[in-house]
Amino acid sequence: MELTATVPSTSGEIQWKQLWSLVALYASVIIGWIAYYNYQPILLHKYNFTDLTLFLFIAQGIIMVVTPPIAGLLGDRFRKSKGNRLPIISAGISAAAMVFMSVAFTLIMDPGETFKWILPILIVFWLASMSIFTSPAISTIDLFAPANKLPRAMAIITIVYGALYALEPVIVDLVDFLGAPLTFVVGGVITAGSGFLMKKNMGKSLDGIVTDVKKEDTKKSDYTYAFIVGLAFGISTTILFNLFPNWLEPKIGHVFDVGSGVIISVVLFLSAVFSLPISRIVEKRPLYISLLVSIVAIFAIIFAIYFVESSYLTLALLLLFSFFYSMVSVCGLPLALSVINDKNKVFGVGIFFAGFELPNGILEAILVAQGLY
Repeated sequence: MELTATVPSTSGEIQWKQLWSLVALYASVIIGWIAYYNYQPILLHKYNFTDLTLFLFIAQGIIMVVTPPIAGLLGDRFRKSKGNRLPIISAGISAAAMVFMSVAFTLIMDPGETFKWILPILIVFWLASMSIFTSPAISTIDLFAPANKLPRAMAIITIVYGALYALEPVIVDLVDFLGAPLTFVVGGVITAGSGFLMKKNMGKSLDGIVTDVKKEDTKKSDYTYAFIVGLAFGISTTILFNLFPNWLEPKIGHVFDVGSGVIISVVLFLSAVFSLPISRIVEKRPLYISLLVSIVAIFAIIFAIYFVESSYLTLALLLLFSFFYSMVSVCGLPLALSVINDKNKVFGVGIFFAGFELPNGILEAILVAQGLY
């Protein structure tokens, strides 16, 4: 017999307060990434570190692939020894907030030649700390939603994900208005605040949950399956963010006089709009069927978008892509969770995120090496 963190079986309902705390933390991660991608090239140029761009992207790819499974192992160890995974989440959040503040202080002090090398080091530490707490935090979603309603809980995360990235141009303008030092101060405050909110709302819930004792889950974890699901989701996301802009602007940008950023924002906004209705549909069907259909459809649509020349047909294909991308977003993690033994849950989520991040890490490094990023 062992103590395991399980969803209370009495209600069978989503615990919205805890879920929104998780969503707030995830939103802070997204805002942090938007700020990072906006300011990384600016800081590298200002302090004459442009020759480190490729190194930082390679380091980012390695960190984003390797850190989630490591954080997952630590999270599962804390679940077993402490009763929940909050210590590793809190440690990652604290480190990320501290690095945010350290970068802000360094920029305010305007380091000279002797101390400017602290910036690339802080960037690497920030990447690692952000990655450390993300997968253990997201893995808590199965504590606050019963298995049959996980797609609906994921739909909320998808809405926030899509909405924030759809608003990226606005967020970037705000970041530019605030300036680098104040942006990193705000980033630290948001990260620390969302972490405190999560700990406050989830801590009491977890303390009550871990007293439940159930028979050990003897199901064998299928990490390969979880990795492949994350990989498929990651490939479609990588193509959306890194390849679609160059493909779509010549085909439809001139028709509506919009740039590639606006086009991608619309796709993400539509995905967010579709997510909740789709979650209600997939809850009534086997998740693996919904995921298989959506992945096959996505790659068929990507293939068609690449070769189709008609602007209006491309628009129709983008609408379909938004629909099926939303379906993958809603189904992916719940399906990965379903094939992982409960005692290895956080590690399984880490494997899923490793698969998700791998295509992006490889493609971004290639694009930077070719001078195309």
